[in-house]
Amino acid sequence: MPLNDRLRSLVFQSLRFGFRLAPMPTATRDRLRQRFLARHADLVPQGPLGQSAAGLSIRPYDHSAHRALGYIPRLSAPLPDPLPATVVAFYLPQFHPIPENDRWWGPGFTEWRNVTRALPQFEGHLQPKLPTDLGYYDLRLPQIMREQMTLAREYGVGAFCTYFYWFAGKTLLEAPLRQWLEDPTLDLPICLCWANENWSRRWDGREDDLLISQKHSAEDDLAFIAYVAPYLRDPRYLRVDGRPMLLVYRPGLLPDPQATASRWRTWCRENGVGEIHLAYVQSFDNVDPSDIGFDAAVAFPPNNTSLSPITATKRLINPAFSGQVLDWRELARASIAAPDPSYRLYPGVNPGWDNEARRAGRGRSFVHATPHGFSTWTREAIAIARRRAPTAPLVFVNAWNEWAEGAVLEPDTTFGYAWLEAIRRALIPAATPTGRPCVVVHLDDTDGLENIVAAIRTTGVPFRTLLTVPGGSREAIERMLSRLSFAAELLDAPGPGRDILPFLQAATLLRDQGEALVLKLDPADARDALAQRTVHAMLNTFASNRDIGVAVAASGLRSAPGATESRSATLAYLSSVAGIGLPAADASVVEGSFWCRLSALAPLLDAPLTVAEFGQAPTGSGDAMAQAIERSIAAAASHMGFRTVQASSGPA
Repeated sequence: MPLNDRLRSLVFQSLRFGFRLAPMPTATRDRLRQRFLARHADLVPQGPLGQSAAGLSIRPYDHSAHRALGYIPRLSAPLPDPLPATVVAFYLPQFHPIPENDRWWGPGFTEWRNVTRALPQFEGHLQPKLPTDLGYYDLRLPQIMREQMTLAREYGVGAFCTYFYWFAGKTLLEAPLRQWLEDPTLDLPICLCWANENWSRRWDGREDDLLISQKHSAEDDLAFIAYVAPYLRDPRYLRVDGRPMLLVYRPGLLPDPQATASRWRTWCRENGVGEIHLAYVQSFDNVDPSDIGFDAAVAFPPNNTSLSPITATKRLINPAFSGQVLDWRELARASIAAPDPSYRLYPGVNPGWDNEARRAGRGRSFVHATPHGFSTWTREAIAIARRRAPTAPLVFVNAWNEWAEGAVLEPDTTFGYAWLEAIRRALIPAATPTGRPCVVVHLDDTDGLENIVAAIRTTGVPFRTLLTVPGGSREAIERMLSRLSFAAELLDAPGPGRDILPFLQAATLLRDQGEALVLKLDPADARDALAQRTVHAMLNTFASNRDIGVAVAASGLRSAPGATESRSATLAYLSSVAGIGLPAADASVVEGSFWCRLSALAPLLDAPLTVAEFGQAPTGSGDAMAQAIERSIAAAASHMGFRTVQASSGPA
């Protein structure tokens, strides 16, 4: 580390240590911290740098719209009635041109200009993040908001919390909100969040260059509340226990937030609005809302969190990248584990965060965000909301459409509708595990199918059977299953990836449907793997040993051969995007038939792999990604706290 960086780090750490020890009210601490960071950002030390990406980069760069294995199309499914909580998604209106942005950023500027310029900075970096079915929309068109609201209702999002830009009597980006106010058919509830910051050129690093500033005052408080009153009075507006909800993004910027709250409440009582429900966003501030005259606070991940960067573990595509990489899984875990405060705090969840589009080459990227993990986090947040505010359980999502910050529920080219589907699954009561084992078999044709069916029947176990098959063989396999009177589900399998890619797709489907235990069956050893004695022994092993994640016959567990350069690069890439340690050089390979708990394979099922990464393996490397998966199964299980064992001889 250069000397000046060392000195900067030492000065910053010393100041932070002293600041944390100094006794002061939370509001004062928040205000001083914000003021210091605004004026002395140059003192904040740079985090660890990434690794040089010498050698082969695996992810294909022909285009950015390859679908992840977890891609989900638009699906219809019922929602519970009533919903267990109201999911409120923060909504950005910066998707239509306005004269001010034309002047500041160039003619025709909208947020899409930032979104489409993003480039991946490190291996596995999912940029650019691009829309699919809704396209590069223009919010001047009422039909766009109508489509957004239809989607929201369909998947269980109950309201939008839209940012409101007010600068001492001047509003910006209000056109979509005016459309909502004037068109009663746009019937999804909204609430307003006053984004009461100054606007500067922070996106291009010139934070001292103010574009438009706030002028907070008692007079401005009254002008603001009078202006937004038509929204608050609207019967569609989001209410908490009958009171319209109004949010402030940064109350610490108000000269006296308690006085502001008092003015607003008095004005609303005297002018027909009635009592209001005031909340603030915990993006920069952390005070007890009652200390500033507010009713509640709203959690806003990932802001106001302090996690250790994992930048040093990433191989850089851009050697000049100076941003931060963090682990989204840690963000979710910390949120779920946080104790309840003494005041009303509405929980917040986040489907990902990556502002590379706004801060090219120096963004803050959270990796390992997955729809499955997001659904789990949202389900936990719903339970927290119901505990904290039983009469008005609200869960806030950051965000519906923050495309340039990588926080998006809307369908995208990589995952489709998976983020919205995650919300819907979180709102539906969790399915009771069936306890039945599943068997997944990949078949290229009907050869061996009759023997497999006979062997499954001989076990006497009510397996749920999934057959992954290429499209050209589907009809023949269906005819044979009919002739054998055997019930099996058929899943279309793409060409590359041998039997590994189809297995990952089938396993992902089964996990989403609540299944837990799977036998991946290789037709070549079906007779031995499905022997009645073996099957019952394996079921007993998993039932009595909760720490076993993978069990393999001795013939299916072997030492890894010497890896070629391309295979090593693929393995390093897989380990990085899966968020697991690189397997040891002598780590065992799991192949053929094996049993597994699906929870043990979570890092591999959640890795944002695409079919293209199996089909475009480097020349001479064979199915490098499929081989890397086999070498990483034990490492993934270990990462999740499980053991991999040989069926006959104990721990591997």
